[in-house]
Amino acid sequence: MACTNCSTGSKDGTPRGCKNNGTCGTDSCNKLTVFDWLSNMSLPGGEETFNCVEIRFKNGRKEFYRNTEKLTLSIGDIVATEASPGHDIGIVTLTGELVKVQMKKKNADPFGEVPKIYRKATQKDIDIWSEARNREEPMKVIARELAIKLNLEMKISDIEFQGDASKATFYYTANDRVDFRQLIKDYAREFSIRIEMKQVGFRQEASRLGGIGSCGRELCCSTWLTDFRSVNTAAARYQQLSLNPQKLAGQCGKLKCCLNYELDTYLDALKDLPDLDTKVYTEKGDAVCQKVDIFKGLMWFAYFDNMAHWHVISADHVKEIVALNKEKKRIPSLEEYAIDPTVAEEDTIEKNFQNVVGQDSLTRFDKPKKKKKRPVKNKKPETAAAATNEAKPAQANKNKQANNNNRPANNNNGNNPNKQGGQGNKNKRPNNNNKKPNNNNNKQQSNDKNANQK
Repeated sequence: MACTNCSTGSKDGTPRGCKNNGTCGTDSCNKLTVFDWLSNMSLPGGEETFNCVEIRFKNGRKEFYRNTEKLTLSIGDIVATEASPGHDIGIVTLTGELVKVQMKKKNADPFGEVPKIYRKATQKDIDIWSEARNREEPMKVIARELAIKLNLEMKISDIEFQGDASKATFYYTANDRVDFRQLIKDYAREFSIRIEMKQVGFRQEASRLGGIGSCGRELCCSTWLTDFRSVNTAAARYQQLSLNPQKLAGQCGKLKCCLNYELDTYLDALKDLPDLDTKVYTEKGDAVCQKVDIFKGLMWFAYFDNMAHWHVISADHVKEIVALNKEKKRIPSLEEYAIDPTVAEEDTIEKNFQNVVGQDSLTRFDKPKKKKKRPVKNKKPETAAAATNEAKPAQANKNKQANNNNRPANNNNGNNPNKQGGQGNKNKRPNNNNKKPNNNNNKQQSNDKNANQK
């Protein structure tokens, strides 16, 4: 995510959130970056600034270079660095005394042999660099097709061009050793460039490519996590998690690194609880632990002859029972120490705080809408009253029809037909019908006259 697309918004091209003022680079914000909290502090008199600089390349790859030319560099400058062969183009991410701390952290000698910076990148260098970056995605598709044709069990995950476009590094992942000598020849013939193959682990691949985890945030390995510690399924067992590989695995296909984050807290809590395989001996029978609630301090036990029925016992009572069993004493039964789980839950219910500030709840849209109740229909005993109520509208309709039938008669008696709307025209139609017979009589008379004349 570049500064122009920053989620905090920008004004006149300057981001408002990170306060880097647009000097955090062009690839992403907060991707393995280090805040230079010594930038506003001046060095004591007579001391020179540390001449090594941290430079970032594609996908968070960082290297250290020495500023032998004593160039005035700041965070975000694009520089040309030493490479073999030619030169490479990168972005300055850190300068000053913090670079020495970062070099010690990554086991690099601050005063040893370090590649040097040639110059600040010119516009020609930047154009060649950007054109080479645009060629990477089409090349990746062709490279994967060539690897599939040779039936090689490997995956081309990323391609990185050198700044002068003289060499391309192909990053791949594989479970076993791969013989890619023929593949390199095909790549050189297809792309006409110097080829370098570099194998990376599955976690390194996820850190280079980045992504969104199941928690909804960016991957830890692509934002701040640099050391990948081994993760075992025992970490999930200690935290009472279900051993579901689909939920425990991350985007790299390995166990999630976040399983180690709270492991120490769970181990400290388990120190005060009996072991998970604790057995209890009673006069009613022997029982074994089935489940443990670490933070509530509760344990569930079941008899060997009745494994379906569990008894909830507090951890302190379990310790007392175990101590009695060590003295070769048996308690009568687990029911004497059992706790009602509903009562235990009521004791640990969290307090519901009132919304004093007056802000809207985030879950206000999760509540289902209440359906409006329909009016209840009249019951059977009230049928008589309903019949009388239905009879009234019927009588009213009959009265209306009778009045409508009387209206034409009133119009014939000399009322104004305009007041009756279209009924006045209907009253005139009978007069027209009366004229028609007269016309027929006239025609008959004329016909009789003609017959007499003949």
